[in-house]
Formats: sequence, structure tokens, C-alpha cells
Amino acid sequence: MQKLKREDEVIVIAGKDKGKRGKITRIMGDGRLIISGINMMKRHTKPNPNMGRQGGIIEKEAGIQASNVAIFNPKTEKADRVGIHMDDDGNKVRIFKSDSSTVD
Repeated sequence: MQKLKREDEVIVIAGKDKGKRGKITRIMGDGRLIISGINMMKRHTKPNPNMGRQGGIIEKEAGIQASNVAIFNPKTEKADRVGIHMDDDGNKVRIFKSDSSTVD
């Protein structure tokens, strides 16, 4: 079971976007995350009329290392760590380390 999943709200704890919050849109295989509105980069693209693509400067999200983000706890409104515990039925559940409440 992963500690961070798609659609989790995270807060950046290191880097140029420190303190910003966003939702995880994609998890890449090399330990990087794509977070909406975080780590924006500019890409200069050529127009391609065959594909109907217009040229210009496109701004999009770049990957950010998973170690530079922490899950956001809405109860405490702070960054938190995630732990994994077994519930009464024997299923694994993700919990916040600070108050032991479930993430999902």
C-alpha cells in the first residue's frame, strides 16, 4: 500500500514552492509526483498544423520529488506523516501520525 495516492491533497515542504498546496494528479514511477499548480515550467513549442497544435509558450506542471511533499491534514491544517495500520477487519488503512485518524 502506498502512503501517497492520486487525488491526495499535499503541501510542499521544500523547494521554490514551499508552503503551497495542491492535489496529486499523477504518480510517476521514479518517485516523482505531478501536483496541480505546483512546480510550473514553461515549454516553448513549435506549431504543428497537422495535429492542430498551436505554437507558443505553454505553462505546465513539472514533477516534484515525493520526499519534498507531505500529506495535508485538514483537521490540524498542517503537514502530516502517513502510517499504515490494520483495522478491525484485517484491512490495511492509512492514518495520520499526529492524531491517528484515517486518511480516506
